[in-house]
This record gives sequence, C-alpha cells and structure tokens, in this order.
Amino acid sequence: MTSVLYDTPGPRARQRNVVFSIVFVVLLALLGWWIWRAMDDKGQLKWSLWEPFTSSEAWTTYLLPGLGNTLKAAALAMVIALPVGAFFGIARLSDHRWVRVPAGVVVEFFRSIPVLLLMLFANEVYARYGNVGSAERPLYAVVTGLVLYNASVLAEIVRAGILALPRGQTEAAYAIGLRKGQTMTTILLPQAVTAMLPAIVSQLVVIVKDTALGGVMIGYTELLNARSTFAANYANVIPSFIGVAIIYIVVNFLLTSFASWLEGRLRRSKRSTGAVLGAEDVDDINAGEVGGAPAAGAGRSTV
Repeated sequence: MTSVLYDTPGPRARQRNVVFSIVFVVLLALLGWWIWRAMDDKGQLKWSLWEPFTSSEAWTTYLLPGLGNTLKAAALAMVIALPVGAFFGIARLSDHRWVRVPAGVVVEFFRSIPVLLLMLFANEVYARYGNVGSAERPLYAVVTGLVLYNASVLAEIVRAGILALPRGQTEAAYAIGLRKGQTMTTILLPQAVTAMLPAIVSQLVVIVKDTALGGVMIGYTELLNARSTFAANYANVIPSFIGVAIIYIVVNFLLTSFASWLEGRLRRSKRSTGAVLGAEDVDDINAGEVGGAPAAGAGRSTV
C-alpha cells in the first residue's frame, strides 16, 4: 500500500524490519529475565508477599476503597473541568477584547502553576477560611487543584481544535446568515470535538494519575495512599507498588478504550445519511422538467 505519507517497503526494507523486530523482542525478553532474576535474588517473588492480593480482606479494606476514592476525585474533576475548559477555550476566541484578554490571563496563570501547588494552596484555603470538615477537606482540595489546572489545559485544547478547522467552515456559516454563536455551537464545536477527543482523553488520564499527588501530600485516601497502609500491614512494599501500577494501567486502558469507541461512533454518525435517488426517480424528475411541471420527487436531495 502506497500513499503520500507511506511507501510500501521493498525486499531489503522488509528484511531490515524483521531483523529489528527480532532484536527488539530478544532485548525485551532479556530485560524481563533480568528483572525477574533481580526480584528473585532479593526475595520479592516469595508467595507470602503476593498472597495478600488473593484475600478479600486486602481488597475490601485497602485497595477497593482507595480505588473508589481515586475514581471519585477524578470523576468530579472531569465533570467540572470539561465545561469550564470549554468555556474559557471559546472565550479566548471572542471578538471582544474584554472577554478574550481576561480569559487568556486566567488560562495562562493556572496552566503555569504545578497542580500539586494548587492542591496545597486549596487545602490551606479550605482549612483557614472554608466551612469544610477535616474529613472532606482533602477531597475538596484535590478536586479544586485538578479542576484549576486541567481546565486551563483543556481550554487550550478546545481553542486549538476549533482553530484547526478550515476557515471555509466559518465563512460558509456566515454566508447562510448564521450568527457567531450559532456558528460555534452548530458548525464548529461538533466537528472539533472528534478532532480534540484524543487530546482530551490524554488529559483525562492525567487527571486519574494526578489524584495520587493528593494522597502523598495532603492525606487523601486514594489508591496510592491506601497502598502504603496495605504494604505496612502485609510487609510487601515492592509487590504492592506493582499491584497498584497494574490497577492504574487497567483503569486508564478502559478509559482510552471507551474513548476510542466513542470517537469511532462519532465519526460514523457524521457520515452522510441523505437519500440516494434511483434511475427511475431521475427519469421522473427529467420528464417532469421537460413537461414544464416539476415531478413530485424533484424537491428531494440527492446528497
């Protein structure tokens, strides 16, 4: 298969690709073997260290509650950050300077601050001035930090996605009499969402992982924080890290898989669904035009 961006490899290129693939597999196997030997030498492969993962008590007491808190904080941050980010992204495209400039200042300000600093600052604000209990304060601080940072990043994703569309889309909308607000909501945003979806999903994965910062610094009992208690009770530090890493991989894989399915569904839904006229319909239309009276089907779209 040959295209503008890809040429079909010749015989020598195919042989070279096969050699590179074999070398990569061999190196990967050697790396896996070295890790296995190193863990075995340190006694990290003993069944007593991995057995807690097979007990229901470890999951119901430590891992599942921690995972639930991780998903809770991530879900709240996603639900809030997505519309806020879309609002500021669209505001940065406004023709009015008094809207565009403040939105740009807000986005650039929070995008430049580390998310951990935002969490710590929010925690102090809630502790000193907020009417929030000590039990709920870590959750509020984590969600606030995630929303402030990720909404600013999502705003840039939205702005870039809209600007990436051909300018002819906007000009055609104005030509048929649509206002700017109508053009944005009915023409530009529906097309930009599909193009922006991979970048948005990448940022949502970042939100899931960044919840761990709250567990380390402000005591929020998410998955990584629950791992420390789990490892202390069962004395299996390295296996606990590996187990939690696998849980994160599974969660993020499910999230990206759902996003890929949603992207494909959106692309399929945008395909043309207009009626296609057959030969008899075309003959009827032509006969009606020749006779001076348009046929009944002449008003139908052929798109």
